[in-house]
Amino acid sequence: QINSFHSNQQTSEQFKQQCGFSESLDFWSQVWFHRVGVKRSQRRWNLHFKEQKWFGWRTRKQMSKKEVPQTIESVQATKNKSGRVLWQQDDVPSRPPLYPPPPPPPFPLLGPWGFGRIPAVTDQALRLDLSFNNITAVAEDDLKGHSRLKALDLHGNGLASIRPSAFDSLWSLEELDLSDNQLTVLDQRWFGELAALQQLNLLNNPYSRLGSPLFDGLVRLRILEFGGLVLEELRRADLRGVTQLDRLTLHANNLSSYEPGALSFIWPLGQVTLSLRGPLLTNTALASAVLADVSYPETPLILEDFHLLGNRSAQAFRSSAKKRIRQLTFQNFSTSDDAVVDILEVIDGVPLTRLILEDLTLTGEGRWEKAGSQSIRSFDVLRPEHRRPGRLPFHFLSSAEVSTDLSQEGVRHNSQVFVMPCQTSQLLVNLQYLDLSDNLLTDMTLTESLCDQNQTLMELRVLNVSGNPLKSLSTMSRQVTKLTKLTHLDISRSGFGSMPSNCSWPFTLRYLNISRAKLTAVTSCLPTTLEILDLSNNNLKDFRVSLPSLRELHLSGNKFLKFPDGRLFRNLQTLALQSNTLNLFSGSDLKYYRRLENLQAGQNKFVCSCDFVGFLQLLLKGGGNISLTDEEDSYRCDSPLYLQGASVSRVHLSVVVCHQVLFVSVSCGVALLLASLVCVLLWRLHVFWYLKMIWAWLKAKRSSQQRQRRSDGEGSEALISFDAFVSYSERDASWVENFLVPELEGTIDSGSQQPLTLCLHKRDFLPGKWIMDNIMNSIESSRRTVFVLSENFVQSDWCRYELDFSHFWLFDARGDAAILILLEPLSKDDVPKRFYKLRRLMSSNTYLEWPEEEEKREEFWRSLRSALRDE
Repeated sequence: QINSFHSNQQTSEQFKQQCGFSESLDFWSQVWFHRVGVKRSQRRWNLHFKEQKWFGWRTRKQMSKKEVPQTIESVQATKNKSGRVLWQQDDVPSRPPLYPPPPPPPFPLLGPWGFGRIPAVTDQALRLDLSFNNITAVAEDDLKGHSRLKALDLHGNGLASIRPSAFDSLWSLEELDLSDNQLTVLDQRWFGELAALQQLNLLNNPYSRLGSPLFDGLVRLRILEFGGLVLEELRRADLRGVTQLDRLTLHANNLSSYEPGALSFIWPLGQVTLSLRGPLLTNTALASAVLADVSYPETPLILEDFHLLGNRSAQAFRSSAKKRIRQLTFQNFSTSDDAVVDILEVIDGVPLTRLILEDLTLTGEGRWEKAGSQSIRSFDVLRPEHRRPGRLPFHFLSSAEVSTDLSQEGVRHNSQVFVMPCQTSQLLVNLQYLDLSDNLLTDMTLTESLCDQNQTLMELRVLNVSGNPLKSLSTMSRQVTKLTKLTHLDISRSGFGSMPSNCSWPFTLRYLNISRAKLTAVTSCLPTTLEILDLSNNNLKDFRVSLPSLRELHLSGNKFLKFPDGRLFRNLQTLALQSNTLNLFSGSDLKYYRRLENLQAGQNKFVCSCDFVGFLQLLLKGGGNISLTDEEDSYRCDSPLYLQGASVSRVHLSVVVCHQVLFVSVSCGVALLLASLVCVLLWRLHVFWYLKMIWAWLKAKRSSQQRQRRSDGEGSEALISFDAFVSYSERDASWVENFLVPELEGTIDSGSQQPLTLCLHKRDFLPGKWIMDNIMNSIESSRRTVFVLSENFVQSDWCRYELDFSHFWLFDARGDAAILILLEPLSKDDVPKRFYKLRRLMSSNTYLEWPEEEEKREEFWRSLRSALRDE
């Protein structure tokens, strides 16, 4: 496990000062480092990421976005000049994309000097990138044992010394980068054992010559890059052993001695890149010799970083012209009017099919009348690409036949062009492709460039004027209406804002791009011949124009609430509605799209209803004739809230959510049934009776003060109005009225004792008062309660009702306040179970039984009076 890196705790300013950076350089970009753990598994080495950190420095110009690795398979390092240590193992599964990277820390974790020597790494590594460190020497045993290594990157280290046998163990090495170091002498012994080497980079080292044949044993070499500012001499023997190359790069800006034929024996030769600034300016013969040796009709030739400013300075290209080259690229060069005239004279008659001018700086006015007799008859592509803002005049085309036979392509991209003169356009009689995108063309200057419909550019098939400040769509359509072969028109990223009601277009127009044009409505201005229409990223809310020939319609980035009517597009095959304001859609929205095959409707704020989720999941699984061609995760729920952000493909809605009416109906039915069952159960268990008793007991508590006075003694006697409250069944009323009342109230009693007063409901209840209050008041105002028990009493609703409401109060206050009289034999089991205290009282206390024998009745009355008087 590699743990040899330590963070360098210093500020970015200190770091820049130590590196000698100027303030003009951009701030650091990222360099990758992965701490890697190694483990043995099934007799093979697998490498796994343990930790990743950021360190090092790079300027933005040095490291382009393309250089950042999009994916890392195994532990494979891409060649990005990044100063990282990576090991590759072919059986390690691929890692997820790491671009875009996280932001760098506020200070570098390791400086560019990093390692002072090659660190010890596993001998199973396949790629080793040690660029931008401080490794000044490679010893004999630094790379010993790395027989599986396929790529070694040591560029940017200040490397000055390499031992002759340092690379002897690298039998499998295919790529070696030693560029941007301090190697003053190259040794053939370095490459003696590298028979598998395919790519070698020796650029920008301070050697003045290659020396003894370096590449004799490199039979598989296909990419060779060498040279630098100090290279002065190149001999035929220097490149002996190099027989064919896919790419040759030579930097020889200060080359002073060249042996003709030094590069001529390399064949076949795929692509040649030359930097010959000095020879082209000061030694035309030398430059001509070099160009002659690498110029072939099948070989693309790239010349970079040079100046052609003087008269007759382009004569060095005559040797290439004689070889009838077909592809020529000038990169980052400056020239004058005289030099351009020279170039035009030199390449006159050359069958060039592709001429690319990248980053051209013209010191002149573009008036090249001297080349008026020259013509270029075979161009397929003329591409002046300005990567830096500037102005390249079109005057040269107005007075020469240079481009009268330009047959396919003309590009003026991002060059701040504000007008192309009509006389220039009139010369482009065979032009088929014209790209004037990202310039400064206006409606007025575009009219001038297209000669106001004056039969110019009649062969034009593709016109791209996107990214220009155009305002009038009617002017645009009027200017192209006579281009009878025009099939593709791109007017996107303009400022039209609105669309006129009617427009005239060429009947051949098939593709129209009006995206990002700030349109708010669509009218019949659109040509009915269109097959592909791009209206994305506007402010459209509706589409009501019939386009019967349309096959593709792009409406992403607008404000559509629903799908356009499919009957307007009978042949539509592709529909894009991403990033609109769609909430949902279903099969009914698509039923009129008879031929629709591809649909893109993601990145909308969907309401995840049951119908929508089911329909979309069916489409995502491939059901039906329509395929969703955008990412599955672009379909996400915006509501309901608990599903917000969830991918529709992974949403599972319950039956309760999807069938709410049915669920509520069934739930109410089940609840009603359960309520009925509960009510029956409560009734059977006498729960209602217990509730009534609790309520009665609480009612009785309100009279707590009265009960307290009665229980305190004589002070309460004034509240006692009766000696007994008699509870009896109506069917036993005759016994009460004929026997009980006369006997106790003195009608039959002839003794000296004072008669007793009884409370009877028929006689003493107050009319109009609630029965419960009458019962409670009667019990509270009586010393005793006499229950006349019989079968009639137990079965009587009235008695049960009366006993129910008095039960809690009666037995909560005093258990001996009740006197039981049995008119007929009655056991406790005949008393309802809910009267548990009464049943218990019958079990524990004695009660009076009404005797059938006449002689025993006197004793009965005596016992009853004694009980009532507490004797």
